[in-house]
Amino acid sequence: MHVIHRTQPDGTRERIAEGFERWEPMTAEVTGTPYRWLERRWVIRSVQLAQAGERGLRARLAHAPAEVTALNERRRGRRRGPDPTALREAVDTILTRYRVHGLLHVRYKEQFWERPRRRYGGRDATVRLAWDGQVSASLDQEAMAAAVRQLGWRVYGTTQPPDQLSLQEAVLAYRNEYLVERAMGRLKGRPLSLTPMYLERDDHATGLIRLLSVGLRVLTLVEFVVRQCLAAARTTLAGLYAGNPKRATARPTTERLLNRFEGLTLTIIREGRRRRYHLTPLSRVQRRILTLLNFPVDIYTRLCPDSHKPP
Repeated sequence: MHVIHRTQPDGTRERIAEGFERWEPMTAEVTGTPYRWLERRWVIRSVQLAQAGERGLRARLAHAPAEVTALNERRRGRRRGPDPTALREAVDTILTRYRVHGLLHVRYKEQFWERPRRRYGGRDATVRLAWDGQVSASLDQEAMAAAVRQLGWRVYGTTQPPDQLSLQEAVLAYRNEYLVERAMGRLKGRPLSLTPMYLERDDHATGLIRLLSVGLRVLTLVEFVVRQCLAAARTTLAGLYAGNPKRATARPTTERLLNRFEGLTLTIIREGRRRRYHLTPLSRVQRRILTLLNFPVDIYTRLCPDSHKPP
């Protein structure tokens, strides 16, 4: 079993997964031509995924026995099953709902007796077979341990040879896949809005994608620089969330940073041959954002050095 570690920002190494590798022969037929190749299969157990699965399993196992035991209660308007089959079906429904089949010891305590029925009208006196049952459920520790060992497993496949992509490199690359997916989401959605694309010519579409990819690089770079500065100073940035100015974050997005600069205006007032200029002054949050980006504040004030303050 190969253990996979990831280096944290503070330099410590964290165990994130374990797994093994095997080769799987593959075959396919394309337009009548058969193909054969070997595919590398990685069977990986994620520590975080296994822990999350175990928490969910234990939560389900905490509720299921209680509901099974509740079947024994007699309340007004609630009847217990009239026969053993109905009781077992009710228990099976609970086990299915919580997905805990095979993880509980279910025990039934049943009692049968004869109940005489008196003669009434034209009906003869008879004896009816009566039934009563109790059910209990307890955790099967061995089955629970076996179920926990099966949690968190995933299978990855690749045709890359081992000298080009090791097991650890593949797992770490897959863990960072969300970064690529997020970038594609930014490119397609706001603020770049590549889609929907109303272009007919391929060269126009190619040019638009290349232009917006430059904007995507800017978004990514701004975000990286600000987060790096905040991490180095071990501090956070507040004032980015509308309606909650005290909420702070150490991982702001470029979109939220840019939103803080909305409403800046340059006003020009003409008085005969004279002109007066007024540039919206920067707030404390805006000044700090510029500082985190290593920009001097005058990169903004130079836009209008003779800005007048309103009376």
